[in-house]
Amino acid sequence: MSQQLENIEEQLANHKLSDEDYTHIKEILKREPNLVELGIFSAMWSEHCSYKSSKVHLKGFPTKAPWVIQGPGENAGVIDIGDGYAAVFKMESHNHPSFIEPYQGAATGVGGIMRDVFTMGARPIANLNALRFGNVMNDDKVSAHQRYLVRGVTEGIGGYGNCMGVPTIGGETSFDECYNGNILVNAFTLGLAKSDEIFLGVAEGIGNPVMYVGAKTGRDGLGGAVMSSDSFTEESKSLRPTVQVGDPFTEKLLLEACLELFKTDYVVGIQDMGAAGLTSSSFEMAGRSGSGMIMHLDKVPAREENMTPYDFMLSESQERMLLCAKKGSEQAIIDIFEKWDLDAAVIGEVTATGNMELFWNGEKCAEVPVDPVSEEAPELNRPMSKPAYLDEIKSVTINDFDKVSNQDAFNTLIKSMEVVDKAWIYTQYDSMVQTNTIKNGGMLDASVIRIKENGKALAMSADCNVRYCYIDPKGGGAAATIEAGRNVAMSGARPLAITDCLNFGNPENPEVMWQFGQACEGIKEACAELTTPVIGGNVSLYNETNGVSVFPTPSIATVGVNDDQNNVLMSSFQGEGNALYLVGESKSEFGGSLYMKEICGTVAGVIPEINYKNELALWDLVIEANKKHLLECAKDASSGGVAIALAKMVATSGLGCDVNMSVSDERDIFAESMSRAIIEVKPENFQAFESMLNGLACEKIGTVGGNSIKVNDIYMSMEELKDNYFNTFKRVIERDI
Repeated sequence: MSQQLENIEEQLANHKLSDEDYTHIKEILKREPNLVELGIFSAMWSEHCSYKSSKVHLKGFPTKAPWVIQGPGENAGVIDIGDGYAAVFKMESHNHPSFIEPYQGAATGVGGIMRDVFTMGARPIANLNALRFGNVMNDDKVSAHQRYLVRGVTEGIGGYGNCMGVPTIGGETSFDECYNGNILVNAFTLGLAKSDEIFLGVAEGIGNPVMYVGAKTGRDGLGGAVMSSDSFTEESKSLRPTVQVGDPFTEKLLLEACLELFKTDYVVGIQDMGAAGLTSSSFEMAGRSGSGMIMHLDKVPAREENMTPYDFMLSESQERMLLCAKKGSEQAIIDIFEKWDLDAAVIGEVTATGNMELFWNGEKCAEVPVDPVSEEAPELNRPMSKPAYLDEIKSVTINDFDKVSNQDAFNTLIKSMEVVDKAWIYTQYDSMVQTNTIKNGGMLDASVIRIKENGKALAMSADCNVRYCYIDPKGGGAAATIEAGRNVAMSGARPLAITDCLNFGNPENPEVMWQFGQACEGIKEACAELTTPVIGGNVSLYNETNGVSVFPTPSIATVGVNDDQNNVLMSSFQGEGNALYLVGESKSEFGGSLYMKEICGTVAGVIPEINYKNELALWDLVIEANKKHLLECAKDASSGGVAIALAKMVATSGLGCDVNMSVSDERDIFAESMSRAIIEVKPENFQAFESMLNGLACEKIGTVGGNSIKVNDIYMSMEELKDNYFNTFKRVIERDI
């Protein structure tokens, strides 16, 4: 066995393990651990791998529905989309690495989520992302650095996705000072598979070979999972070696080799080597089937000299898989991977011992029981307390601030970083590769791809209003789930399931844990009410720098199915002379609104009322009316209210509008009441559409046409609107170039 540990306290600190953890490890092993074993426990018990702070709050998520084939617990979730096909999807974070090294951090985040999907046997067909940055507007060092991060992250996402030939078809990008010290990079991939050809991450069948396939292992990413389970300080800039380096060309070969392998019957199970690399993949595969495993680490293909067992177990080198094969198929598998110019090696076998036995040049260097590593990971019920700030901000309204004319407010809001078109970002992504994209970035609300194989379309949207989550974490979690679903429904697709990426601050802070617990409750409630179960996701904690945590940011990605790919509803105007209806009830609701942030300079108040009955009625109306071909376009009214939703529709379509909506306060054109949509209808369809309203509040507010936007008392020419909407972001983000 490897040498015993010296300087125990220092080693525990380096591995982010407590004295209690160490005592527990000794109880499990019935002896002192060596360095390799300590590294294994450190990785598997890190926040990133074990969910030790969050597990208690994740219990109770709705995860089942007739169309759910695979829920949480595997590499990705799977839903049935009909005709023998399944959509495989998941969202994950790569926040800490992207802050340290934006290009590689974002690129390897994209690579990792794609591997999660194709490990399941699915070909990736669409990517989304949800990005959060700090303040990019000022002339100070902080904003200059944020602009640098935007450029690096965008380049990383585009570079990797484009090389893989997978379209990035949408997402969202928002900006707030709370992300100055911790940006968030959440990546989503969706793949297509036959519903009876899903592969799982299991290692079973005593004597079956365990094989390593893909790129060689180096020392990059050592300790990455542990690094992502801690807060940042000024010293964090030295963490660059913990960021993995990706090679999309190798991943493209790995994708094709795996898909070729999946056509055979050689595979028992397969697992991506993501966070904690060979450690997590081997323990998870053995753990899921209750087996043990022997691995000979000297047989792992290496690209650096003098690597140790510790290096091999904890490296997070990219583009690697671990697979359990049927005995006798080893050479055939090696042949497939060698054909694609990739390494493949038999490094071990499945055993009945229940232990992970590691060997180095014939000598045992570690032995750890598999189940306790995952089953007995610390499950912390951390202290929670309601943040003090909530009581202070609850009673704040827009009436506490000087009144601003609607025209002045509109002139400000239309240039907000949250509102303006992000073409500078999404045009760096190939959105049309694979030729299935129907609705991509910049076309508002959900993104949509067609499924050639069954004539259907898949709509997807990633959303989270972080201001709502800050002033009401439970309501904000529910609102994010609702909005992602609403965006999907506005394209004519039926929302079916979600994946989440729960980004929060330091869990050792009781207020952050309270925010986390509340947000989870909101997501649970919304998923249950909307019948959109959670089929997988990711938790990212310790998004904190120098004691300042990010706003609670539970990003939600919803996927839905439209039965007819030729009947996808657009989100911008389609024709002069068509009428515009506002469906849903409008109230003076400004808590957490864009108006309050940009015009009043605060994030405060009470979030708009949530009414699931009205929300579902709106979805049903749009989906069913679209099936009858009664609608020209539909767009939800959310951030910035009706005025900003209309401004986006005008700018993206090049068609003006003349609108007069009923308001109780003239500022209500910017209010953010939920469960509302602006719907465009041709005159000949008015009657049929209105007959489907079924009691929903509805007002005919105006018509499409002209060369300007007019909404109540605001006006802007098409030329000025388009300049503000399409050119502002480029002017800001290229300021330092």
